[in-house]
Amino acid sequence: MSLSKQLAEYVVSLKYDDIPEDVVEFTKLCILDYFSSAIAGKDMPPIQKIEEMVEVLGGNEQASLINGGKSSVANAALLNGASSHIVEQDDIHKSSIIHAATVVIPAALAVAEWKKLDGKDLITAVVAGYEVCFRIGEAVSPSHYYYWHNTATCGTFGSAAAVAKLLDLSVEQIVHALGSAGTQAAGLWEFIEDGAMSKQLHPGKAAMNGVIAAMLAEKDFTGASKILEGRRGFFEAMSYEYDASKITAGLGSEFKIMENSFKIHASCRHTHHAMDLVSDLAKQQDLDPDAVDKIEVGTYQVAINITDDEDPQTIYQGKFSLQYCTALALVKQSGSLDTFTEENLWDETVRELMQKVEVYVDDDVDAAYPEKWGANVKVHLTNGETVELSTEYPKGDPENNVSPDELYDKFMVLAKGIDESRAEEVAENIMTLEDISDLSMLFPHNMAVK
Repeated sequence: MSLSKQLAEYVVSLKYDDIPEDVVEFTKLCILDYFSSAIAGKDMPPIQKIEEMVEVLGGNEQASLINGGKSSVANAALLNGASSHIVEQDDIHKSSIIHAATVVIPAALAVAEWKKLDGKDLITAVVAGYEVCFRIGEAVSPSHYYYWHNTATCGTFGSAAAVAKLLDLSVEQIVHALGSAGTQAAGLWEFIEDGAMSKQLHPGKAAMNGVIAAMLAEKDFTGASKILEGRRGFFEAMSYEYDASKITAGLGSEFKIMENSFKIHASCRHTHHAMDLVSDLAKQQDLDPDAVDKIEVGTYQVAINITDDEDPQTIYQGKFSLQYCTALALVKQSGSLDTFTEENLWDETVRELMQKVEVYVDDDVDAAYPEKWGANVKVHLTNGETVELSTEYPKGDPENNVSPDELYDKFMVLAKGIDESRAEEVAENIMTLEDISDLSMLFPHNMAVK
């Protein structure tokens, strides 16, 4: 049996009533966290440009847009996916290196609203989508991640699976949907060299392409039946080292969505380990940046590949600079969205400290990646003292989790651009999602101000 067929059988067999209560509650937190980032990002320039394009493309008013109004399900998935990936606070799964919410949830939301399905249907589809993309991401990581943005590539399979569940496709149709998803899977890391807006295009297109793949499959449009393991398929073409057994190990007996992590700092996740450590140290000791002689950050190779930038020139580049993020976290004792500003980018104290940050690959930490995204940090003080710090799990990982109250607070902070009563109602609707029949009521602009 092909891997696609085994995944398809899982998607078909998954029922809401079979999902444990703790998984349902956690899935609602993932959806709440998605809206945190989507609302915070909706007015950013790249998202405005995509919105302008969506308006030009037009289409039937089928699903709500995060910015207001409605468009086609494909356009809604595109815009709503892009919007949730720009402020760098969307969720992350360690082993697959995927921000699943930004691709799976907007695709599922658009189709579920269009088809007038309810909250239970949405929850079930999201669980299915996370499961599929996490497993595919795990199979090809970490080698796939060097050139390819897993959220864009592997995420496409997740969005297709979620939509397929909502459309009640057969096993055979889901196999075709996964085939069409895989042949559209794309997203190169080269955008990071320029800080290009393509990063927002990646999840938007992955969500949109998943919608397209599933909707075509509903019409019996065929796709490759062995898109993953085929000799010219996803594994062979896009990863020099893969483990196909990770697709099916424990499939149907566990819920991988429970492995999901949430981001507290508004920067690349590969910077969070050091930010956690130095910000906590600064708070505990009221540490003066002038008392720091040098900071050594030992971490895994992928973190160096993505975030080794000694001189970021934009806020966006700063979010992908381990040196800058480490210095910022120590000086400001925070990594919130409001901390990443133009003023702080050029803050003299931060800039001076950034020059004292040295990053390198720690072999032990590297060997534990991607199951553990850790760091060993040494803060050398001018008085000759050295403070050694380490972590295997940044704040927000399941092993170092955040509470539902903390995620609610995060939502309210990131949603501060909309009326507070509307934000509170969005959160309330999401946290009682199993009782919601009109999914348009998850969007702030569809609610009346109380």
